[in-house]
Amino acid sequence: MVTVYGLKNCDTCKKALAWLKNEGLAYRFHDVREDGLDRATLAAWIDELGWETLLNTRGTTWRGLAGTDTAGLDAGKAAKLILAHPALMKRPLFDLGRRRVLGFKEAEKTAIKGG
Repeated sequence: MVTVYGLKNCDTCKKALAWLKNEGLAYRFHDVREDGLDRATLAAWIDELGWETLLNTRGTTWRGLAGTDTAGLDAGKAAKLILAHPALMKRPLFDLGRRRVLGFKEAEKTAIKGG
């Protein structure tokens, strides 16, 4: 079963969940804002995908942060920001068990279907 991490109000997450359903793929949705996100899971994702890949610097949450919060970023600081502001995580993130897939474009759809 695929676990999808995201936000329930995110349009891309909604599209991804609809696609999974239409494809007949079993999934569980985990809202990172409502259900939370633990430090160990996030650290594992950062190790696997890189904090630069996981951190959404294009959204309104990022633009609303103080310059002191965004200066001198590294993996530890990015993790603290994502834990404090879950909307800073790029989404959706698909946990396929053995690996994670981030985003929802054709390449990611192919990766998800392939396991």
